[in-house]
Amino acid sequence: MRTAMETHPQQAQEMDTALPTTPCSVVWSRGHAYVLEGFRARWVGRDDRGRPHAITGAEMQRRGWTLTRTA
Repeated sequence: MRTAMETHPQQAQEMDTALPTTPCSVVWSRGHAYVLEGFRARWVGRDDRGRPHAITGAEMQRRGWTLTRTA
């Protein structure tokens, strides 16, 4: 079995860094784009059914994220 560093070294490296803190920053998690809402300090995106979905920075860290969309 291959580790995340072996299959996606850039993605694994990005997950070890801190989330962006600039309002309107965009990150990707589980195939969905999330935007940082500055005045509430939460990440907002859409779920698999297209409904609005908001999560905290801590939850985003647990889920894993990247700065680029992955296949």
